[in-house]
Amino acid sequence: MAEEKGLSFNAVRAFVQIARDNSVTRASKTLGITQSSVSRHLAVLEEYFGAKLIERRGRQSQLTDFGRLFADAVAEPLDTILFTAKRMRRSDRKDANRLVVRTSLATFAYTVLIPNLREFSKEMSGVTVDVISTLSAPSSTDSFDVLLTRDLLLSEPADRWDVYDEQLVCVGAPDCVRRRGLTALRTTPVIAVTSRPDILPTWLRGMELKTSDILSGARYDHHYLALPAVTTGQSLLVTPHIVVAELIRQGLLEVLAGSRAPSGMQYRAYAIDRSDNPDVARAFCRWLTRLCRKMTEEGVPAK
Repeated sequence: MAEEKGLSFNAVRAFVQIARDNSVTRASKTLGITQSSVSRHLAVLEEYFGAKLIERRGRQSQLTDFGRLFADAVAEPLDTILFTAKRMRRSDRKDANRLVVRTSLATFAYTVLIPNLREFSKEMSGVTVDVISTLSAPSSTDSFDVLLTRDLLLSEPADRWDVYDEQLVCVGAPDCVRRRGLTALRTTPVIAVTSRPDILPTWLRGMELKTSDILSGARYDHHYLALPAVTTGQSLLVTPHIVVAELIRQGLLEVLAGSRAPSGMQYRAYAIDRSDNPDVARAFCRWLTRLCRKMTEEGVPAK
């Protein structure tokens, strides 16, 4: 009698990722292995069950009824296993002097966080901070210590800090703004940032203005692309105050008088419980809260 082959854990993990991504190709990128390896894992699992788990339709991979049943049954226990194993590896961590910060706020990271990281590193005796920028929702199997976000939800246990209540301002180069009030909006084009389509309508409501009250200008995908345009050109930009605080301090930008309005958005930092370095993660969140308060109250970065 032939010996029965055991169930492959790696094959189960690969299949669950295919089910989540609806694609073998995307699953391979998520897992960090080749597409052919994912396909082999899938074939091993289908051989074990003697049944098809997915049906390929072009680039999409659709679950069969059997595959959906199995994915629903094992996805959550698999996350629990990976989560538990990661937590129990804490004592084996080789680089305890490193922190991974994941953020969905790319411009905030570029203008506020990264320029000041050296101060945090000095404060924490040389801790290295890795910064990962992504808009995708985090899962319990992702490797990071701190989540910094405005709009992403965190479903796992974590300590939370409210680091910044977003305030919007209209800014321009000093020669564009100086001694001008809101009437400048009718004659100077206002740049639009398409990655934050909520900003301009929210600010207009806060100012009790209508779209017809402003002169529309160029469009940019992100604030970090719009910032060089507004500092060097004859245009205005409505933006979170904190991302231009340093440029204002340097005299490269000036706030249009009477243009401040709250957006209702809040920047939050989470130190996740499963962090390999929980004490440093919490220290980072406290430091970031102080930094944001310093910048918004005084208009200059913490030194």
